[in-house]
Amino acid sequence: MQLSPGPLVDFLGRPMNVEDSFDVAIRSAVLDEGCGRVTAALDPALFLPEPEAGAVWATVISVDDHVVEPAHLFEGRLPATLADRAPRIVETTAGHQVWEFEGARYSQVGMNAVAGRRPETVRLEPFRFDQMRPGCFDVDARVADMDLNGVWASLNFPSQISGFCGRVFFGAEDPALGAACIRAWNDWLFEEWASVHPDRIIPLGIAFLSDPDEAVAEIRRNAARGFKAVALPERPHAVDLPSLWDRDHWDPILAACAETSTVACLHVGSSGMPPIPPGAPAVQIGATLFGQMSLNACAEWLWSGHPLRLPDLAIAMSEGGIGWVAMLLDRLDNIVDRSGYGLGWDIRPAEVLERNFWFCTLDDPSTIDTRYRIGVGNIMVETDYPHGDSTWPDTQAVLKSCWGHLPIDEVRAICSGNAAALFRHSLPDRVLPES
Repeated sequence: MQLSPGPLVDFLGRPMNVEDSFDVAIRSAVLDEGCGRVTAALDPALFLPEPEAGAVWATVISVDDHVVEPAHLFEGRLPATLADRAPRIVETTAGHQVWEFEGARYSQVGMNAVAGRRPETVRLEPFRFDQMRPGCFDVDARVADMDLNGVWASLNFPSQISGFCGRVFFGAEDPALGAACIRAWNDWLFEEWASVHPDRIIPLGIAFLSDPDEAVAEIRRNAARGFKAVALPERPHAVDLPSLWDRDHWDPILAACAETSTVACLHVGSSGMPPIPPGAPAVQIGATLFGQMSLNACAEWLWSGHPLRLPDLAIAMSEGGIGWVAMLLDRLDNIVDRSGYGLGWDIRPAEVLERNFWFCTLDDPSTIDTRYRIGVGNIMVETDYPHGDSTWPDTQAVLKSCWGHLPIDEVRAICSGNAAALFRHSLPDRVLPES
């Protein structure tokens, strides 16, 4: 089936400048080879030699990894009246595989699935499924890669076709189609990932955030079958949702999270990147500012008042690191005790932050020693598989190198205990390091 050319965009709807011809042909709804199933050995020209498992220093629960949605995800999961408009993989004349939905195309850009790739082979252009490690899209292969890396359990965010918080779907031109795609994504994650390896996968869902009633219903539906988290945008107003200060919109959604113990996870970049000056290196600047983006979002969520009003609302900042958190706490105390700008609540803002927010880190070697100011119990680990920032397959060596001086009980808490408690996930019988 030939399609007329359409714009190639990222998951925030922004045009991407990729030199390619976009006369495309949709592949069959039945998966073809290299379209999201394990079919062949990895190309040695693209991939480094298969790594060997190293010694496990600490039991790790990673609270920020990603799935790459396989091409069959939406097959059979949408109502018959919407099935022919479901997202689907299309192939360009250059051989790239991209998603097509409502006339736009969304690519799995290079940095999105680079685990195991030779660095010199990675560029910011669309990938094919056979250019990714199977662990990106196949749960059995993912668990094998987790074993290789010494990771006990993993929480996974979506990737390009939905956006990190479902933005493509809750921003769909046809709300009924968007809501159906969100339910289909959650059903796939539940059926093909969480249910297959329930001790290894912590299920995170998405919700149709454009409609509070739809969002609440999906959060509750997922919680009833064991989902522990939902991905929400860092800055909702930046993705055409009502701002956090629109109480009619957000109060029921966040109340549902609190009532079901569903953790609200805010991933860096889920609402876009900061403005980049003309001519500036966007990738380098954007990646440098991850911590600033988390700081900005965290401050807005704190001062929205939702965490103050909902003591049981748990908010996890994802992929922003921890280097900025102690500074934020100091600043919050400053604007209460010195300037008075932060007065007005019955509880200190810093205490609300310590009560309602959690943070995750890849390593933060220079600022892990601010952990007492942050709260040891508020820090968790991420590996960010299969992204360019990921510590896979060397997570154990990285953590031991950066945190080997920490007391054992703190290592156990940060590497796995805090996440197990927050996401209500079981730990193995033996938790490392042992005292």
